Amino acid sequence: MTDHQPPYRAAVVAGLSVFVLYVLTLAPTTAFWDTSEYIATAHILGIPHPPGNPLFVFLGRVWSLLLAPTGLPVAVRINLLAAATSAVASGFLYLVSHRVLATFFTDRRLALVGAGASALIGATAYTVWGQSTVNEKVYTVSVVIIAAVTWLAIRWRDQKDVPGSERYLLWAVFLMALGSTNHQMSILPLPALGLLVLVTDPWVMFRKSVLLRVIPLGLLGLSFNFVLPVRAELEPVINEGAPTCESFRSAAEAVFTNGKMGCPMLADNLARKQYQTPPVTQRKAPFGAQVEMYLQYFDWQWSRGVDPSELPATARVPFTLLFAGLGLVGLFAVWRADRGIFLYLVVLMGTLSVGLVIYLNFKFGYSLAPEIADANLHEVRERDYFYVGSFLIWGALSGIGLAWLWHTIAGASGGARRYAHSAPVLLIAFFPLMFNWSWASRAGDYAARDWAYDLLMSVEPYGVLFTNGDNDTFPLWYVQEVEGVRQDVTVIVGQYLFTTWYPKQLQKLTSLDRQRSFDQELVPGLYPDAVTPTKSILDLDPGQMDEIGTAQLSQDLRIRFPNMVVLYPADMILDRSHQIALSVIRYAMDERPMYFASSGGLMNELGLEQWGVRHGLAVKLEMRPLESAPQETWVQGSAEYGGKWFDLERSLTLYQDVYQFRGIKDRPIWQDRSTLNIPWQYYALALQLSDAARVGGEDEAVVIALEEDSFGFQIVAQGGVRGTPGPGGDQ
Repeated sequence: MTDHQPPYRAAVVAGLSVFVLYVLTLAPTTAFWDTSEYIATAHILGIPHPPGNPLFVFLGRVWSLLLAPTGLPVAVRINLLAAATSAVASGFLYLVSHRVLATFFTDRRLALVGAGASALIGATAYTVWGQSTVNEKVYTVSVVIIAAVTWLAIRWRDQKDVPGSERYLLWAVFLMALGSTNHQMSILPLPALGLLVLVTDPWVMFRKSVLLRVIPLGLLGLSFNFVLPVRAELEPVINEGAPTCESFRSAAEAVFTNGKMGCPMLADNLARKQYQTPPVTQRKAPFGAQVEMYLQYFDWQWSRGVDPSELPATARVPFTLLFAGLGLVGLFAVWRADRGIFLYLVVLMGTLSVGLVIYLNFKFGYSLAPEIADANLHEVRERDYFYVGSFLIWGALSGIGLAWLWHTIAGASGGARRYAHSAPVLLIAFFPLMFNWSWASRAGDYAARDWAYDLLMSVEPYGVLFTNGDNDTFPLWYVQEVEGVRQDVTVIVGQYLFTTWYPKQLQKLTSLDRQRSFDQELVPGLYPDAVTPTKSILDLDPGQMDEIGTAQLSQDLRIRFPNMVVLYPADMILDRSHQIALSVIRYAMDERPMYFASSGGLMNELGLEQWGVRHGLAVKLEMRPLESAPQETWVQGSAEYGGKWFDLERSLTLYQDVYQFRGIKDRPIWQDRSTLNIPWQYYALALQLSDAARVGGEDEAVVIALEEDSFGFQIVAQGGVRGTPGPGGDQ
């Protein structure tokens, strides 16, 4: 037992200071990737992709309702949840750092300053900061649980001889179990906690007060997963995996075995069966390449803005080595302070870094191994967010190491004011704040929201819009479900058509009693002749849908559409998504216009791109010969610009009067290089539309304005003025 007095008030001040920083750099709306999915599901109490994250959805909804009187947009409220949870995590780690530093500094005030430096470095690590300014994932909730469990573990070690101290361990177990219903990252402190108990007081687990409570508390935490089948049964608009169950017993089996048995739909959701992840023994890439990816992300944490290149071995190297060294010094300081705490933090850090590298088993990094040309062998995006916990902990250790360095220098210099004279060394703690600000800040970033708005507005009333994957779908869900814009459009995720549940949901959502109406007042006069469909988009019964699988054609297949026949040759493979998409098009296109988010992807796979006419960002499927029977407003661009067909009048109206480009046309840094296809889309649109306008005889001023816009989009698409890599960087 120690007589350490935790500085809870100072920790609150530290957490609030971090929160203010995050608010200053907070995203004003949604962002790409999973941000929109989680904001939308929190808003409507929906079910996001497996494993469903019910704790996050519930917290997000309650948090949003509590902040509703402020008048803030829903997206800002949910982004503030990420900021708040990360700030609370910083407060807990402030307490951890102070506990260590208090053993060295005889003056309590000095330990408070050192702990502040530790909290600052951890909070401004690039990935930590970036995940805290926009709710891109559910990980900030898990991070606060990791930090809280760490503090509870240390507090238990300090108070182990005090009656009732086991409550700290019981709280830790409950938080990890409950946190697992947010994300499995929440249970990662378990090995470190178990080892700390083993070396400190293993018999505590056999006390009656622990034995009778620990299992019920764990089960109570896990029971939050019952939210999934209950909510799924009510069929929310976003109901991924449809984890419904026939009985409470089967649901309980799935919940308490983490999907190893019981209710099939819920079990598959909890076990993430949809993603068919191979065992860790079957490496997706060499282990060395996976370690290299982690080191690449570690290199970003301390000075991301020093060099725009994603690759290592840049001007960031001195700062990376500095904070790597400070973290090691911090571990040494913890070793000197308390061997048990040292053991806990080493195991925790190892679990959050090396352990995750082994378990996650990633492919080659998105921006690494350029000699591997096959994109399928690379991750589709950067995965640094999976390691956010390790970067936060290492930042805290670096701060402890910096404070130890300050203490050592002051001790060597002598004199009454020795700490004041050596205090400038603490300025190192501000390096991540200075060098990461421009890259971590999301202030003023409306790109994802405006792109989704523009794409949806390109679709005629009650249209069907086929997308290709998560990133070009989730922002559309956000605009529809949170802002209530263009809910009449049926968005179909091409990838999800492989599942058994998704086509059935689409059929129900487009039935007469659930089809949502087109709002004529959204853009008056743009689509004046909206006619409500009289049928769903599919006429297949559930059994027929389930029977559809991949098929290799044994003979030529001719599919008849209203004005023509499409030939699919023998030996061609049509997978489940292809067949269901074709069923939708054939059955519903007489009442619903068919659109694709791009002429590539699914449209290309189906061999339909030759009948595509551009309506701004979207491509409308016109099942008739374009050249022989064009509409009056159609114009085909010149061959040097791709020869794309445009509905020129509609496209110019959309581009000039409807579209919004905030954060897309003028932006110094485009941080996420895996989404650069978005400004490239606008670049291609403006350039090809300028060509079509010239061919169509539009005023030269219109043509020039579009060309000038294309140059602006091109600069952003190359990373932005300040985000464009130099020679040798990624292009």
